[in-house]
Amino acid sequence: MIIVDAHCDTITKIMETGEALESNNCHVDLDRLRNLGSCVQFFAAFIDPTCGHAYALKRALQIIDEFYRQIDISSDNIMSCCNYNEIIKAIEKKRVAAILSIEGGEALQGDLGVLRMLYKLGVRSICLTWNFRNEIADGVRDKSSEGGLTSFGRDVVREMNKLGILIDVSHISERGFWDVVDHSCKPVIASHSNAKKLCSHDRNLTDQQILSIKDGGGVMGINLYPDFLTTTGEATLKDIIDHIEYVCSLIGPGYVGLGADFDGIERLPLGFQGVQDAAKILNELSRLNYSREDIEKIAGGNFLRVIKEVL
Repeated sequence: MIIVDAHCDTITKIMETGEALESNNCHVDLDRLRNLGSCVQFFAAFIDPTCGHAYALKRALQIIDEFYRQIDISSDNIMSCCNYNEIIKAIEKKRVAAILSIEGGEALQGDLGVLRMLYKLGVRSICLTWNFRNEIADGVRDKSSEGGLTSFGRDVVREMNKLGILIDVSHISERGFWDVVDHSCKPVIASHSNAKKLCSHDRNLTDQQILSIKDGGGVMGINLYPDFLTTTGEATLKDIIDHIEYVCSLIGPGYVGLGADFDGIERLPLGFQGVQDAAKILNELSRLNYSREDIEKIAGGNFLRVIKEVL
């Protein structure tokens, strides 16, 4: 079974703590990933709004540099992967397969040339916005303007389709979401979002949005942040399973995955300390009599399907 986690902020976190990716006190490290078995981990370069527009690209490059620096340090245990075949090669060599992503299209600074260069640097997934407006679209927090994709944003979607970069709609405004669905000719992902029907947080997706991800052949990764799981801000394994089961009941197990948001969130559900606890989710699905085939899809097979198609 291959486990795919579609979003973590661990590279940014270890830049703050001075720790190594190999072993640390964060939510994710290579020691724990290897103990899980065959793993594909997306590593995000998060563009914090405090960087400001002028430094967004510089910040992205700093995080990308750290990503590759850590891979060089731990080259016996991790490989940077740009497509499905490279992922399989990494797993055959018993290494963690790492996919580089960007969280926040501010990094493009309104230039398709930057997008193409980031692709050459190995970026294979981009979360178009964080919570706020940039040159691509409005974020989920921009409620008064109710804006969607800009003209540049539509160009970005087309270019990402052409290059082979996953379009990530987590954090984008609802109108922006629908604009992406209308303009993308490839499946889109929501790498780390939950069901609004169970928890009415701005970051979660409506039933209609979830259904459209299925209709386009995409995948939705379930986030472990308690604020996105329950309205009380406290969560357990049951709450994670509730979101998985709800989404499965709506669109089937062929379009659901994991996007834990490790090291991008300050709190985890009760009984979770980090990536080592991902197995608890899969074990609980087994206890609930999900088939081996469906568990493999949720664990990583669904994201691998989209990776194979898009990258």
